[in-house]
Amino acid sequence: MASKKRDIPIFEHPIIETHCHLDYLEDSALADTIAAAQAVNIERIITIAVSPDNLETVMGITRQHELVWGTQGIHPHDASEYSDAVDAQIRENALAPKIVAIGEIGLDYYYEHSDRSKQRDAFERQLQIAIDLSMPIVVHTREADDDMQAILQNFVGQMPKRGVIHSFTSGKSLAEYCLGEGFHLGFNGISTFKTAENVREIVELTPVEKILFETDAPYLTPVPYRGRPNEPKYLPFIAEHLAAVKNIELEALLPQVWQNSMSLFFEQDA
Repeated sequence: MASKKRDIPIFEHPIIETHCHLDYLEDSALADTIAAAQAVNIERIITIAVSPDNLETVMGITRQHELVWGTQGIHPHDASEYSDAVDAQIRENALAPKIVAIGEIGLDYYYEHSDRSKQRDAFERQLQIAIDLSMPIVVHTREADDDMQAILQNFVGQMPKRGVIHSFTSGKSLAEYCLGEGFHLGFNGISTFKTAENVREIVELTPVEKILFETDAPYLTPVPYRGRPNEPKYLPFIAEHLAAVKNIELEALLPQVWQNSMSLFFEQDA
């Protein structure tokens, strides 16, 4: 039975949307999507690059919309398209003032849209960009825990900034490793799904100082709107749910996660 729909809660403390794909939203004008997010007190939005085709699109969105920042990177699905030219483009674009991270980068052994060796190569080259530019990373990992940890171990000692393992659905061992190395974990609508007890277990063990809120819109819409295209405006449901899983008051969680987001992405010279 479908969940009963209810109004989106509006909290006094602002929220930062740390991971969505604004250029993939199709149902409404981008300005309307951003306005709807702002109406529920979402203060900043980070839209994520994933392929050579949308690197410049993300750049354009950040220039056109005051509330939007972005990233530059190639998703493991498109690792086969990684090249010296793409590497140079990411490096140049990442110097723009509203680009806050290198990502979405990583490994995906579930779909394997790109050969695993090409995924690892693209991941490692982009980790080097992050090191060279002293920028945090936004990491995608699925069914690749061992290789993910091994690669991070080879680079983490050189990284002035860490980053976030976004949409965390991996195992406890990888979570503990990443948290131990200073990474944040990003949680989205998956945490509200009835079958996602494994994700809620990771939420429980993650210190509040290392939690980030994200939607991954237009994917992974949270309960009670699961089944609709996701939007940043649904982020308050995720915040509300994570507070319940952590058994802490929203009034305590919201300012801490806001500060987590600010410190990682917007205070890079701090």
